Amino acid sequence: MSLPETFNAATHFVDRNVDEGRGGNIAIECGDERVTYRQVAERVNRFGHALRRLGIQPEQRIALILQDTPAFAYSFFGAIKIGAVPVPLNTLWRAKDYTHALGDSGARVLVISEALLREFDAIDRAKVPRLEHVIVVGNSRPGSIGFDAMLADSSATLEPEPTHRDAMAFWLYSSGSTGSPKGCVHLQHDMFVCAESYAKGVLGMREPDRCFSAAKLFFAYGLGNALYMPFAVGATSILLPDAPTAPRVYEMIARHKPTLFFSVPTNFGMLLAHEGNFDLSSVRHAVSAGEALPESLFRRFRQRFGVEILDAIGSTECLHMFIANYPGRVRPGSSGQPVPGYEARIVDEHDQPVPAGELGNLLIKGDSTCAYYWNQHDKTKQTIQGEWIRTGDKYYCDADGYYWYGGRSDDMLKAGGIWVSPIEIESVLIDHEAVQECAVIGREDGDGLAKPFAYVVLKQQVTGSPELATALQTFVRERLAEYKRPRGVEFVPELPKTATGKLQRFKLRAR
Repeated sequence: MSLPETFNAATHFVDRNVDEGRGGNIAIECGDERVTYRQVAERVNRFGHALRRLGIQPEQRIALILQDTPAFAYSFFGAIKIGAVPVPLNTLWRAKDYTHALGDSGARVLVISEALLREFDAIDRAKVPRLEHVIVVGNSRPGSIGFDAMLADSSATLEPEPTHRDAMAFWLYSSGSTGSPKGCVHLQHDMFVCAESYAKGVLGMREPDRCFSAAKLFFAYGLGNALYMPFAVGATSILLPDAPTAPRVYEMIARHKPTLFFSVPTNFGMLLAHEGNFDLSSVRHAVSAGEALPESLFRRFRQRFGVEILDAIGSTECLHMFIANYPGRVRPGSSGQPVPGYEARIVDEHDQPVPAGELGNLLIKGDSTCAYYWNQHDKTKQTIQGEWIRTGDKYYCDADGYYWYGGRSDDMLKAGGIWVSPIEIESVLIDHEAVQECAVIGREDGDGLAKPFAYVVLKQQVTGSPELATALQTFVRERLAEYKRPRGVEFVPELPKTATGKLQRFKLRAR
């Protein structure tokens, strides 16, 4: 489906639902609150109208530090409707991260949840001179604008900015799994592409669906799962403002009965580790992304709940999924097959195609790829090359066209002169009955040679010991080649991760 040259994403994802008769449908459930599509449309208009009153012009940035509540939807689409550019920021960042992002984006307005003000208060405002207005969702204070009062004082009708389908629409900062976050500039048509290709083309998402995402709205995966994808079909989004702990996730599923549940492998592991009888019968598909889903987690989840997890891979740069397992043809342990509208290539260090089954660098082509990284010209040229984007992932493709993750390109290590994927070792370790999660990196031995080294988080009630470390090494050696055996095992209480659940191996390497 092609888009007209003049296209505003807010009118497509919000106004269209009202125009097509779904105004009375529940768009958002958040705790006891129920919001219809008509109410969303009115509040989006009020927010956009208020921004225009503040003098906000098209392409000016509006930063969002918001919990997963309906206010996120109003702010995000309200900014887009007037041609301004919402920039959702990680709600778990620290003051220095916000200082960087607010300064880098040049945001004139910040919309922030009252509960998240503490970290923002630590910012040196002199370092973000373009920030003029702070809008607080909750109780406002002197010098700020109250979100609810601002909406109440604004018009419920709003003419959309006639933006081009290729105009800048919103930014997302990459999660920082390999270093500092980068601002990915996304265009008006990008969300449309992802909704058509993945939500409709893979999941078969439809109006009766109820979508619950443990992954938060501030990053690409959650933004699709819980906002624009359900809005693309007039479905219901179920929002959880607080942390997705296992008890809260089970409580949400019991209360709201989602049909589609989106999470990350770490969270699926937490759910499995939580004892009790829980009913997931409402869930027709569970979806995983953010990092590779170990086959053992897939098997254990299906055995316990009777639900298959559809693992997939996407990125902030590509906005959502580009390779995914399809319902009815899951290959456990793999990332699946290309999503409709996307092409994948695996190449060697000279950009030549590699044979089936051989590990190489994954390149993706699709029309949702960001235009560029803001203020990162060299990084843009290195990553986005014509129609193709270098994902930074190592993959191989089997004879049946399924793609298998081998790790980040900069995570690979050579042991005994042979390339080793840390993912392969981790997938064996996670099968051990004592292991909750783990990470493998390369560490130099006494001769300065890189060898696999494992960091292991044990399950509750299990205590680390030299004997257990030796047992884990033996467990791997019995299943993989000797050179892949971890030369050391360190037990840790947790692994360093981004707020989206991606492992930060570079922090382990820096220890």
